[in-house]
This record gives sequence, structure tokens and C-alpha cells, in this order.
Amino acid sequence: MNARIPRPMLINGHTDFIAHLGWPTHSFKAPMIYNPYFASAGINAVVVPMGCKPDAFPDALRSLFRLENIRGALITMPHKVTVVDLLDEVSPTVKVAGSCNAVKRTADGRLVGDMFDGEGFVRGLRGKGLQLRGASALVVGSGGVGSAIAASLAAAGIGTLALYDVQEAAAEGLAQRLRMHYPQVTVRTGTRDPAGFSLVVNATPLGMNPGDPLPIDMDRLDPRAFVGEVVMKTEMTAFLQAAQARGCRVQVGTDMLFEMIPAYLEFFGYPTTSADELRAVARLEY
Repeated sequence: MNARIPRPMLINGHTDFIAHLGWPTHSFKAPMIYNPYFASAGINAVVVPMGCKPDAFPDALRSLFRLENIRGALITMPHKVTVVDLLDEVSPTVKVAGSCNAVKRTADGRLVGDMFDGEGFVRGLRGKGLQLRGASALVVGSGGVGSAIAASLAAAGIGTLALYDVQEAAAEGLAQRLRMHYPQVTVRTGTRDPAGFSLVVNATPLGMNPGDPLPIDMDRLDPRAFVGEVVMKTEMTAFLQAAQARGCRVQVGTDMLFEMIPAYLEFFGYPTTSADELRAVARLEY
């Protein structure tokens, strides 16, 4: 496809801003994706990184949403969990995941939150033709991103969901929340044996560093399975390379990032787009 040529961004008195709240800010990638897209689509908005340490976060969030030209906020570490208790309303995904990465203000002044990590992951799978309704999935890792992915898989109609975490209590807690909000899904815990699953997800940090152990026994992985990764530091992690060597189709970690942004745009009330167009205009090299 031919990418639109971004026009110079002009910030003026009509510009909406989206706060990108987290600490530290040096690893933020969102401004280098959103802002080129806004420029290319002629949308008068800008994503602004705002470094905020934990002790200042509650006051900062409330103060920002007193401004009239704020459209919303992207919430990243270390605030994804603590922000939940500061909001007036959250989605079922937030209730299951226990974390939130998007906040907006409604017309009556309430702060509403949602979580799109899992939605981005699921949109990526669907875009690759994977049928999720009634399927079986193993999600290794029950932290923030693993919980969000599990919640979005449940919302997408997955039939059976197995959860594993080295902290057993984390997996059990997630399982209980899933059973409460998605009783139609069969949820199991305590195994990371990938045999028999149509989808296997690494939602742990394993793969960020050279020499990390693989999250599952690759010899037990069904070659017909689809394998997904959340690590973004390296596109083709050792885990994905091993899965491909077994014949599996795979999804790289950055797909989740690009696929979640259209969901954010819809949440904030902007025209949506495709992950392909976002990739075409992104300026991640800077």
C-alpha cells in the first residue's frame, strides 16, 4: 500500500492532547506511532509523553482531566494497576486483568477506563485468520499482559483456557476472575504442557534477554498450533524461532502494539485505521 505522506504537525488552539503517563518515559513508543498517524490523517491531536512517578500519579491524573482539551490518557508502567481505583467505571477486561491502560472522561465528567493489550493481541490473531470461538489456549504468564490477553480471549469466545504462572496464586486469582465474568469458558490452572492446544501464548518476560529459558517444552508443541509472543525487544525471539521450526504459525510481540492502537482510537472517538497503515507511517527509528 502507499502510505500517506505526513504533513507537518501544527499544534494550535484547537489541538486535542492525549497524555501518555508513565515512568520513565525514554522507552515510550506510542508517540512515534500515534503522532505520525494523526499528521497523515489530518487529525488535530497529539500524544504527549508525561513522566510521572508513582507518588504523584493520583494528583496528576485528576489535574489533567480538569483540562478542557484533553481527549484521554494512555497509561503505562508503573501506573496500570493503581489507576483502576481512581476511576468511576471500568470495562470487564479491566476487572479481569486488574489493570488499565486507557482513560477518558465522559460528558458528565466520569473517568472511564479500559485495557487494550489483550484486544490488540486478539485482533492480530483474527487478522491472521485464527478462529478463536471454541478453541483451546494456553497462556503462560498471569501478570498484567497475560491477564489482559486471557480476558480478551475469553471475550472472543475461546472454549478452554489454561493458565500457568510460576506464582501459582497469580494464576489462581486470574482463573477466579475469569470464571466470574466469563462462566461459559472452561478455565484450568497448573500446567504449561502445550500438547493439544490450538493457541499457545508466551506472556512472560522470557525472551527479553539472550539465554533465557523457553517458557514451554517445545517438543510437546503441536505443529498445527498457533504461537504468540508478547516480548517486543526482539522480534523473532528464541521461542518463536523454535515454534516456527516445528511448523507453527506465529505472531510477533510488536503485532500486539500496532493492533491495539485502532482500538484506542475508537475508544477516544477518533477515526480508526489499520495496523498496516500505522506501520507504514510510524517513526520508530527515532
